Amino acid sequence: MFNEPPACHTIHDFSRLFHRHIDSAQAYRNEAHVGEAFRDSALRREDVFITTKCISKTHGYESTLRAVDISLERLQMEYIDLYLIHDPFKGRELRLQTYRALLDAQQAGKIHSVGVSNFGIKHLEEIRDANLAMPSVNQIELHPFCQQKPIVTYCREHGIVVEAYSPLIRGQMNHPLFTQLAVKHGRDRAQILLRWSLQKGFVPLPKSATPARIHSNTRLYDFALDEGDMRALDALDKGKGGAVTWNPVDAD
Repeated sequence: MFNEPPACHTIHDFSRLFHRHIDSAQAYRNEAHVGEAFRDSALRREDVFITTKCISKTHGYESTLRAVDISLERLQMEYIDLYLIHDPFKGRELRLQTYRALLDAQQAGKIHSVGVSNFGIKHLEEIRDANLAMPSVNQIELHPFCQQKPIVTYCREHGIVVEAYSPLIRGQMNHPLFTQLAVKHGRDRAQILLRWSLQKGFVPLPKSATPARIHSNTRLYDFALDEGDMRALDALDKGKGGAVTWNPVDAD
């Protein structure tokens, strides 16, 4: 999630820590950095899961096919594991054209899985109404303050994996409950938030360029939040008012 060379150092840290899902995007301007770092590592291609996303200025059928080729060229890879539509802007017709282009790129072997990001129920229903395969993933803002419950429920009902971006609330972790649970479990607040995300069934995407923090963010599988902890965190939901990012799930 970086648009400067530190992305290279970060992917090397991932390789040492066995944390190898790299979330990239055209908008982050880091695809070339990610590809460079991968080539400098000792990893095999199948050991790394690469996600990238097409930005709204490329929406449309032909322009999306070109965008996929540009991403592959920047990454210098033969395929991309997961390609997402980054946002639902540009309207229904261009959304569907973009989605069809990604499905065709998948058929051509350039993409393994097709998904979306920041899609609300309306946008997902457009895909279903067009009799197209539903996306593998919907990546949306998710944390205790912004739980997007209707979208999450829809995704679960339709077999769509929910990825959670900004799971650490962009560092806004000063709520007393986070501290209370961190003390209770002998963890830090970030680990509490990430564990909540995992127990909700999400795929959290924490953002960090700090090796120590990246390592800490992987130490989530030797403890669990109990039912009371989860209920208390669930009760923090503020709906749309809890968002800390653009969160354009209601775009026309």
